[in-house]
Amino acid sequence: MSDPRGEVRLVDARLHLLSRQVLDVDGEPAGVVDDLALAGPDGAEVEAGRDVHVDAILVGPVLATRLFGGRVPDSRLPRIAWDDVGHVGTAIELTVPSDRLDAVWVERWVRDRLIARIPGGRHDPEAGA
Repeated sequence: MSDPRGEVRLVDARLHLLSRQVLDVDGEPAGVVDDLALAGPDGAEVEAGRDVHVDAILVGPVLATRLFGGRVPDSRLPRIAWDDVGHVGTAIELTVPSDRLDAVWVERWVRDRLIARIPGGRHDPEAGA
């Protein structure tokens, strides 16, 4: 990972990345890091004993698998390119709005197809008060 000064920073994936909340550029939640896509030097396949870097973070709706067991295949988890990550701290902060990400399509679908049909579900209750 590069910091703003262009220096490379080593991070422990389990400690600094996995299960961290992902926030978009506006501070809105965009998911939780479920897995990482790794790549070798120059995008080559990952080989044992070679340096690797994070190519993308994988996020997605994994609540059902946590409740009922199993695992979502990595190919089904939405990817957020590592280039879109601005800061790694207590949360992973992105440099793009969540509307540009495929990672939040499930939340948008639930909002538009289910929540909007509930009486009062189309507006913020605090805004109307």
